[in-house]
Amino acid sequence: MDGIPQSVVSITDPTYLDYEYTRHIARAMDAAAEPGAPLFTVHLGAGALTLARYIEATRAGSPQLVVEFEPDLYAAVIAALPLPPGSDVRVIFGDARTVADAPLPNETPSPVPPSPSPGLGAAETTGRPATDTDWVDACFTVVDLWDAAVVRHRVASLEFYRRVAARSAAAGVVAVNLIDGHPFDYSRRQAATLRTVFDHVAVVLDAEPEDEEGPLGNVVIFASDAPLDIVTTPEILGTPRPHFLHDGPLTSWIADARIMTDADGTDSPDPDDPIWA
Repeated sequence: MDGIPQSVVSITDPTYLDYEYTRHIARAMDAAAEPGAPLFTVHLGAGALTLARYIEATRAGSPQLVVEFEPDLYAAVIAALPLPPGSDVRVIFGDARTVADAPLPNETPSPVPPSPSPGLGAAETTGRPATDTDWVDACFTVVDLWDAAVVRHRVASLEFYRRVAARSAAAGVVAVNLIDGHPFDYSRRQAATLRTVFDHVAVVLDAEPEDEEGPLGNVVIFASDAPLDIVTTPEILGTPRPHFLHDGPLTSWIADARIMTDADGTDSPDPDDPIWA
């Protein structure tokens, strides 16, 4: 998208994951339920359905829900790389914030004005159409919402994460994929925000957190109201183990970073900014 690589898919082995951040998330998915057991997974941002294909390969028939803003992209991906027969992947075409803000049962409508979004009939797909009411009690939610190479603040705010939490199961895990670099001002604010919403938060960094000349890279934040498996069993992250922050070290890393709200949030760092050259 706009010259930025978005996804890598192996056409022979859907469990092969090229990007490190996808491997971190997949290992957390592996630990989220007994091997082979169904795992209701929500993907905010579909890309090429890399992690949806991973779930289908490792937990065949698991119910999955995709929220994707670009119906033509989704249709092109499905046409080029069809999902395996028997996959239970439902799709909502629309803006993830608008979908998240839709009222759950017994809720009044959100005061946040909706953004324009494509209609459900905008493209033919092999996924089964869904509605916002299908996004309830998610066991694992992947927040991977990019506008080419930038994450917009309206899908990275306290208000947004509260809606993601409201749609998660009691012990559901949320994995947020971000981009940042030293001094990680953006990611520290994101961690502070997620800590306001969830009881347990951990950060996985592939870059050296103290390297002042380090490159821009992926940062994955895991959050849940239940203890995180990657904290209780850190060996699931594999080797070489990435930099891993939780509990006291995470508190020190966050320091005085402010939570992000709709009113004062910022977009993620732009790779085209000269400071990252």
